[in-house]
Amino acid sequence: MEKHFTLCLFAVLMISTFVVQSKEESEESDKKNSDVGTVIGIDLGTTYSCVGVFKHGRIDIIANDQGNRITPSYVAFTSDGERLIGDAAKNQLTSNPENTVFDVKRFIGRSWEDKSVQHDIKYYPFKFVNKNSKPYIVVNTSEGEKTFAPEEISAMVLGKLRDIAEEYLGEKITNAVVTVPAYFNDAQRQATKDAGTIAGLNVMRIINEPTAAAIAYGLDTKDGEKNILVFHLGGGTFDVSLLTVDYGVFEVVSTNGNTHLGGEDFDYRVLEHFIKLYKKKKGVDIKKDNSAVQKLLREVEKAKRALSSTHSVRLEIESFFNGEDFSETLTRAKFEELNMDLFQSTLKPLKQVLEDADLKTDDIDEIVLVGGSTRIPKVQQLVMEFFNGKEPSRGINPDEAVANGAAVEAGVLSGEEDNVIECYFF
Repeated sequence: MEKHFTLCLFAVLMISTFVVQSKEESEESDKKNSDVGTVIGIDLGTTYSCVGVFKHGRIDIIANDQGNRITPSYVAFTSDGERLIGDAAKNQLTSNPENTVFDVKRFIGRSWEDKSVQHDIKYYPFKFVNKNSKPYIVVNTSEGEKTFAPEEISAMVLGKLRDIAEEYLGEKITNAVVTVPAYFNDAQRQATKDAGTIAGLNVMRIINEPTAAAIAYGLDTKDGEKNILVFHLGGGTFDVSLLTVDYGVFEVVSTNGNTHLGGEDFDYRVLEHFIKLYKKKKGVDIKKDNSAVQKLLREVEKAKRALSSTHSVRLEIESFFNGEDFSETLTRAKFEELNMDLFQSTLKPLKQVLEDADLKTDDIDEIVLVGGSTRIPKVQQLVMEFFNGKEPSRGINPDEAVANGAAVEAGVLSGEEDNVIECYFF
């Protein structure tokens, strides 16, 4: 009851006092339209996506058909004509790598000649072609070879998230708020909107991910100007953004990061460790056995998550390789040792963001941790030490913080504040 009241009070303060709008989107209309119906908030992520809604005075992050509140940003095309999206697509990656598409957020709105595109396309199992000076993905379907623009693949993920919301709400959804990284340029933002259009969604507003995270924590409702540091470490990307907020208006002052650093990198460090250990013990190299590698990778990811709350975990895999079982222990200390250089590499963008904004650590009023990888205790420790022991804002699942903020903004656009006020006075 207390939690519900707090949510309602927070929502009342937020919506009745401010129409929150990031400065970079100021050209968009703030007019609320009660006829738009329910508006959903979507965090369209590189590795995982999340959808939420603001209804009846509360934020709901909506679970998918597998019961998971985050959905893999994966699309797969099978030989029997099926198109799989989300968990189903990711789960068959090992058996169908050439036709399982992921990480398309790295390519959306970019040109074929872009250096980052040319660098990245080398590392994916699916093919790319240059079409209209843009990177298109090539897959084999039951109807033969087809090419898709990154926007079309993203549209499939957005469509899946809309379906998840419609199933939960029992109504048709046509409007959404979608988040993008602060560093996205105009072309990337437009391409994200285009993906929404292809999916049959009207993207009413594009907002920055760090802005959404700050909204989720209610940091827009505090009087006076505040400096907010958003540390976003997800599955495949890392970025730090420094925002200022003054009476509900956000401005991204500086941003920095590494578009190729995240939880997947930590998983692969541990994977390599166990592959070497298995070779030393058994005398065989499992690297060429894709099935064994993927089995181990899945267990490593589970172990990593478990180590955020325990100091040791055992990995068990039946019939791992040549009929033999796999059984090894991973400690938090070993996990940190294997990844320490990657963890410490997150501090350089932190320093750069402060330098670019001409601020010191003591000038930061709020620290927000976003992305599942910020659950890692060593990452939290390094950030706190960097800010001289200052505690980050807590209380929202870091996987869901961005979607929470998008849902709040969606609630503003749909006119849900009437329901919030009823809830508050009840």
